[in-house]
Amino acid sequence: MDEKQLAELLKFSNPKVLYVVTWNNLLKLLFCPFKVQVIGDIGELKKGEIVWVEEVKVTMELKTVFKIKEKYYYHHHFEIQVDE
Repeated sequence: MDEKQLAELLKFSNPKVLYVVTWNNLLKLLFCPFKVQVIGDIGELKKGEIVWVEEVKVTMELKTVFKIKEKYYYHHHFEIQVDE
């Protein structure tokens, strides 16, 4: 995917919102900042720590990344904390 195709795909996206499907199959809309739990040490973040996601972005490879403490991390390092 080139930059033009990615721009076309993302022109209706918003880095401040994320849709998630909960464990009981409900669709929830999360607004930044939202809480996530670190599931393994990554950079300066430690396993079990609760941190706030400032923005949600997508890489050129269409991988979701979270902006946390002014740095970007792949989403799979975290468990989203959804309040029921």
